[in-house]
Amino acid sequence: MVQVRELHEWPSAEAEAVAVQERLRSMVRFDGAPEEVRTVAGLDVAYAEGSDDVIAAVTVLNLADLSVVDSSVVRARAEFPYVPGLFAFREAPSLLEALAGLDVEPDVLVCDGQGLAHPRRFGLACHLGVLTDLPSIGVGKTSLGKYDPPGPERGDRSPLLLDDEPVGSALRTQPRVKPIFVSVGHRCTLDAACDLVLRLAPRYRLPETTRTADQLGRAESRR
Repeated sequence: MVQVRELHEWPSAEAEAVAVQERLRSMVRFDGAPEEVRTVAGLDVAYAEGSDDVIAAVTVLNLADLSVVDSSVVRARAEFPYVPGLFAFREAPSLLEALAGLDVEPDVLVCDGQGLAHPRRFGLACHLGVLTDLPSIGVGKTSLGKYDPPGPERGDRSPLLLDDEPVGSALRTQPRVKPIFVSVGHRCTLDAACDLVLRLAPRYRLPETTRTADQLGRAESRR
């Protein structure tokens, strides 16, 4: 079971949430990499149509063959309003509950969202990484910053800049396919994060962690 550190209460107001991000971002570590990665969790959130329900889906993959070895899904009411830059306060409580429901503790968390590539350098991947103290990575489908297109081949990457500061990489996971945007969440270097994401994306643009978690959330939303 994934252990969650109780480092703050979940605020209901925007100013309180910003204060939590400002306080916790000093706890983020950008050094090192897991000594051995055997299991990787994908985390994704869907929103039920016509309601404020959040569907938090987590899948755990065996890195050796990318098979799903565990999964957990939680459907709950979103308690925090929709505010750009503060999505973690809307999504993280349910994701943490889903993580707590796993039987297999993952070695790394791969979030469908941002890590350091965030206005206050504390996106969802940073928040979940700090609260669980697990290595975490943010993988975004769209860019929050500026970048020059990486080379056309798989593995080509270019710096992702926010306020002229490097916050991640635009990473080409498949030849001549749109890049994805990788940023560090916690306890991982950017090089290690990009290497892992490439291993998780042998065939498609998005890593299998994101794809399987998205499929699990979609299946739950149809029920």
